Amino acid sequence: MIEFGLPAGPLKVLCVGAHPDDIEIGCGGTLLTVAAARDVDARVVVMTGSEERRAEAANAVAAFLPGAELEMHRFPDGRLPAHWNSVKETLELVAATFRPNVIFAPRRDDAHQDHRLLAELVSTVWRDVLVLRYEIPKWDGDLGRVTHYVSVADERAQRKVELLDKSFPSQAGRDWWDEETFFGLMRLRGIECRSRYAEAFLLDKAQIAF
Repeated sequence: MIEFGLPAGPLKVLCVGAHPDDIEIGCGGTLLTVAAARDVDARVVVMTGSEERRAEAANAVAAFLPGAELEMHRFPDGRLPAHWNSVKETLELVAATFRPNVIFAPRRDDAHQDHRLLAELVSTVWRDVLVLRYEIPKWDGDLGRVTHYVSVADERAQRKVELLDKSFPSQAGRDWWDEETFFGLMRLRGIECRSRYAEAFLLDKAQIAF
């Protein structure tokens, strides 16, 4: 397994999600790892959410990325494609005020239409920033090939699962929402990179400098 790392020093991180919990499900273990290892200036942008879900998102961000700025919007859940122009303008405003070193965003091939739209627009707004595309398990069965991994220590994997349940009680009744789902995916990705647990990402492209 070949290891790559980001430059040393403070790290500016942007997390983009369509719904409260997308980011934490997709890369919560990675965020806990980054927050423990680096001086992080983080911004979290979530596009949809009821008042209940907005409160959940605020609790989650405070737990996973202490000190991060949370920006929440009120676009209708499940209908982001119908608001293409407004969503892009929202992202462009973020880009005008925050210059990240790395962006965590959905995959282009995600089966959920809101996730796919964000994935498409992130690529048009940020053309020269490292974008790591996280995966979200779901009924659609859209998990695919990945290109990059972040090992997640056992205690942080446990912490991720605990924080997901604690931060998002509104999701507890869903048939896929349980610790076996979250541990199982991290364990599978861990096997693929010779780690106990890991989170996996898809990197569209990158330029290598020697």
